[in-house]
Amino acid sequence: MSELRAIVVTGLSGSGKSTALDVLEDLGFYCIDNLPVALLPRFVELWRASDGQLSRAAFGVDVRAGHFLDDVPRVFHELRAAGVALEVLYLEASDDVLVRRFSETRRRHPAEDASGIAGAIGRERALLQTLRERADRILDTSAFTVHQLRDRLRELIEAPADATGLTVSLVSFGYKYGLPVDLDLAFDCRFLPNPFFVESLRSCTGTDPSVAEFVLGSDGTEEFLEHVLALLRFALPRYQREGKAYLTIGIGCTGGRHRSVVLAEALRARLADTGYRIMVRHRDMDR
Repeated sequence: MSELRAIVVTGLSGSGKSTALDVLEDLGFYCIDNLPVALLPRFVELWRASDGQLSRAAFGVDVRAGHFLDDVPRVFHELRAAGVALEVLYLEASDDVLVRRFSETRRRHPAEDASGIAGAIGRERALLQTLRERADRILDTSAFTVHQLRDRLRELIEAPADATGLTVSLVSFGYKYGLPVDLDLAFDCRFLPNPFFVESLRSCTGTDPSVAEFVLGSDGTEEFLEHVLALLRFALPRYQREGKAYLTIGIGCTGGRHRSVVLAEALRARLADTGYRIMVRHRDMDR
């Protein structure tokens, strides 16, 4: 019997869990939302009885589970011991984004009481901390549109069959908008000359050849890339050896439009021969 791949989609209300389950269903996963955590091992029995017809499943688990969240450590251990390839995807967003999303949809927050939406978000973060600590992947959806979230999820889930066990995500960003919360490593390139102060380059982005030529030709850029690459070539196989499935690396400049974009693309090209699956996302390029 083939291995069962199971993804637990969890996280904060309003962060995009329903969208994630929709994407997974489109990708051929058998999806169940709000199943009590304690009942997940029962699903393994269904898998075994399916005689190979069921190979991919996804479960929505969130604060609605109430006291069943206490069962998370035990249940996840049981699933993995039963031969399930279990992944935990945790979605979150900043408080102000979550408040805005609930205001737009006018839906009631599942943890809301007399203290209002802000208090509900805080309680939910605390209640889901055990799940967050056990997440294989934490995805901040604050800056995503629904379409961008769908694309990002497809990238994460549909890894090619010949890829190694480690997926490396390179994220360019602007420090003025804050660090992405899901980073494992971050590199600051704000010391490099800024194309923003070149009139002919200001309105362009790092994907423009003229901006790339400016940044890559600047004093210190090549040496910086060599140092980063040396660290990554040393560290990536060790992360994989420890069983890490995803590694997110941030490259930040001031606004996230020029230098960080160029360097993320340069790192993608120079890591192409490592055998890892390399993905690039430019968080702030279009701001």
